[in-house]
Amino acid sequence: MIPVMNKKVAISGRPRGHIPLAREGWPFLLICTALLMITVALYWHVTAGFLAILLLFMLNFFRDPERSTPENDGLFISPADGKVVRADQTEAGVRVDVFMNVFDVHVNRAPMSGRITHMQYTPGSFINAAHEQAGEHNERNRFEMETKDGASIAFTQIAGLVARRIVSYVAVGDCVKAGQRIGMIRFGSRVNCEMPPEFTLEVTAGQRVKAGKTILARKAGTVGSHHE
Repeated sequence: MIPVMNKKVAISGRPRGHIPLAREGWPFLLICTALLMITVALYWHVTAGFLAILLLFMLNFFRDPERSTPENDGLFISPADGKVVRADQTEAGVRVDVFMNVFDVHVNRAPMSGRITHMQYTPGSFINAAHEQAGEHNERNRFEMETKDGASIAFTQIAGLVARRIVSYVAVGDCVKAGQRIGMIRFGSRVNCEMPPEFTLEVTAGQRVKAGKTILARKAGTVGSHHE
């Protein structure tokens, strides 16, 4: 089982004035800071320099900025920061895969407002998440949702080459809002998104996107809200 965070945190979001860092990062940051202070006190300059770089890397990796999310119900908003590595539209539906490198924000967000109807965690290997077969072999967590207007969508968190833990903030039955934090993956990964055929693509392969901000697709008849 993947760890599930307190539902109250997931539903209410972050309090005002919070430090913009994912809570999962604090143990790493505190340990690294303590080790850095010790090495500085012992004049272990090389080790201290390495730890300082590592601390800066983790501060960047675990950042969790606030986002302003488009509110139209028919918009499928990117659940992840990163690069679109697949954007397909067929008669069967729409598929968009977003690859997150280690320098992207790794907190994932709900792509639409609705209810979590199914979650399935699958343990697996840790091949490079940039490869499409990672979605079949790597550790992953699949979400299925029923949106406010009745559409059925799905998205899957997939661990990468270095990532070895997927964390979920929500559970089956929870109602979420578009842009709400729903989990994170540590250290490089991807999120695969699936939509029914009534959605139309708004992005192309190679495009950079932001979680909670960029519109990946829109349901037929949805107007307004430009995508970033």
